[in-house]
Amino acid sequence: MKQVVHAACPHDCPDACGVLITVEDGRATKIQGDPEHPVTRGFLCAKVAKYLDRVYSPDRVMYPMKRVGPKGPGQPKAAVPTQSQDIWRRISWDEALDEIATRFRTISSEFGSEAILPYSYGGTLGALNGASMDRRFFHRLGASQLDRTICSAAGEAGLKSVLGVKLGTEPEQFRHSRYIIAWASNIHGNNVHLWPFIVEAQRKGAKLVVIDPYRTRTAECADWYLPINPGTDAALALGMMHVIIGENFHDADYVSKYTLGFEQLREKVKEYPPERVAQWTGIAAEDVRKLAREYATVRPSVIRLNYGVQRSEGGGMATRTVAMLPCITGSWKEVGGGLQMSVSGAVDLNTAALKRPDLMENALGREARTLNMVELGRVLNAQDDPPVKALFVYNSNPAAVCPQHNDVVRGLKRPDLFTVVHEQFFTDTTDYADIVLPATTFFEHKDLQKGYGHYYLQVSNQAIAPLEECRSNVEVFRALALKMGFEEECFRETVDEMIDMALESKDPLMEGLNRERLEQGPMRFNFRGQGAGDRGQSIGGAEEPFLPFSQGNFHTASGKAELYNEALKAQGLHPVAEFTPPSESRHGVREEALPLELLARKADNFLNTTFSNLPSVQEMEEQGLLEICVDDARARGIKDGDKVRVFNQRGDILLRARVDGKVQRGVVSASLNWAKMTPGFQSINSLTSEKLTDMGNSATFYSVLVEVELIKPSP
Repeated sequence: MKQVVHAACPHDCPDACGVLITVEDGRATKIQGDPEHPVTRGFLCAKVAKYLDRVYSPDRVMYPMKRVGPKGPGQPKAAVPTQSQDIWRRISWDEALDEIATRFRTISSEFGSEAILPYSYGGTLGALNGASMDRRFFHRLGASQLDRTICSAAGEAGLKSVLGVKLGTEPEQFRHSRYIIAWASNIHGNNVHLWPFIVEAQRKGAKLVVIDPYRTRTAECADWYLPINPGTDAALALGMMHVIIGENFHDADYVSKYTLGFEQLREKVKEYPPERVAQWTGIAAEDVRKLAREYATVRPSVIRLNYGVQRSEGGGMATRTVAMLPCITGSWKEVGGGLQMSVSGAVDLNTAALKRPDLMENALGREARTLNMVELGRVLNAQDDPPVKALFVYNSNPAAVCPQHNDVVRGLKRPDLFTVVHEQFFTDTTDYADIVLPATTFFEHKDLQKGYGHYYLQVSNQAIAPLEECRSNVEVFRALALKMGFEEECFRETVDEMIDMALESKDPLMEGLNRERLEQGPMRFNFRGQGAGDRGQSIGGAEEPFLPFSQGNFHTASGKAELYNEALKAQGLHPVAEFTPPSESRHGVREEALPLELLARKADNFLNTTFSNLPSVQEMEEQGLLEICVDDARARGIKDGDKVRVFNQRGDILLRARVDGKVQRGVVSASLNWAKMTPGFQSINSLTSEKLTDMGNSATFYSVLVEVELIKPSP
């Protein structure tokens, strides 16, 4: 029999695509974008278009495995470790669950339950398999909590410090924009379903401006590309506001009605004339003026701000200052205006019912301690009370993605650390696991999918039965809870019951959304009576556009856009805004510091480290490169293709030089990959640090200084 199943891509991407999976005789034979989804519009990114290669890869983990050999990686470039009996032994699910439960009981008895640490992030953004039964289990166990901040928390904090909520411009509205700024946003590479709306706007005469320290795919398509020094975005935004306010291009009516602290902002930006800003950013003063004037006067103008801007020490403040721009120009009033970073704050699913934080009370009588995921290297090597004695990893690959890689690996190698990894493939992290459990793909389980780049909710229906002995996160933690003897009824709830529970909300935006309807395809949140819908506006026969802040309605304590935020003082930050150069940068360090700033980028064709082991995806990505400009290469005697060593006080990595124009002078770039896919098991994160951002306690992947030296000239 042949059928087509409605599902949704759960990977960590703003697009949250609707997909159609064709199934014949129980096997998936085709995947395509849902043509009825208003954002997906029938096409998929190059990675997910090849998803059948992932589902049916011969390298999938299919059975529970127990380590019988030493911890550590296999042969260089080997995506899958040897299955020989001297390293891994296949075991049954009962044996695996029994061993995990026994070890957890023993550790809890000897050290306390907080000696057990869950570690997960965005391997799936499904509401159930991302954060439901797993949280219930660890809350009931009394395990340490994980502060999941590695990617977006600084940006979210900066955005909310102005707007009070994660809302923004609908992607469909970009077609009506006349001036589009892609700020630290490689739309063409990692937000591909926004791109057609931008192309449509360009055809109508819109101008696309790209601000990025790296000449991305998007920058190649820009009408104007502005390379900026890493970590100086707040200075540029403040310089733009210096011009906009100083030359009276701000919207005085909108500012007076809907913002708080404009006079304090007016005084603060006087400290950031374009000439001063140019010294930090590397952008000429006249270009700062031109950008500010064009942004403020060509209407509607919109900013697509992405999370790269917040991966430096001042990342929260950088996001805050950029978020102020549409508030002072009043572009929130216009269809095609405003800003988009994340729109995930439109509605809150009933996450408390899914996660059950109240279960901690049963185990501890209090809240468990919280450990920051960015600091895993320190956590695993520290003598905390209690020390971490067990690690359960799912939806993440910390041996690859965590900063200070060498410390992370040293901790994972500890013989007294019991590590369980629930995974689809043998990753860098499984190289240090004691137990590996086989995980399903989104083809093999059902889930509820919300996006952070559009306003549609979807049920992702299960298309095929789980392969061999693979199990979903929900089923693994349900089984483990029962094995531990947890008697609460929540551990017996079905997937459909959990979806129904997540959808229980009094929020009017959720009106008409239910599981049965969502199983048939995506639904937009109900914005009737909100934003432009108040006036019955309709654009091109489409849904009424949603303008979240056209009449104020900010979700701050004051109800206004807070250009002055008193709460920032408690964090040691300026209540308006300011720019401080990152301590690890060319502008903020000692004279003896290393001379080059490193962009530890995400590869264009992977998703963090997901997809990086698939041959069909590897073909799209040239790996193992250090990108360096001609001047910096010549000063070090380096030519294109030479083998080079990139190093700092934390570690080093050997790469091949690519001498071209993708980076400017003083900046080098290399991409994230699995360590086991490189000679010597090296990672670009050997060079990054555990230093946290100014807001949100996120990672500072882009505040890194290095030096580069020639190892071996190319033939």
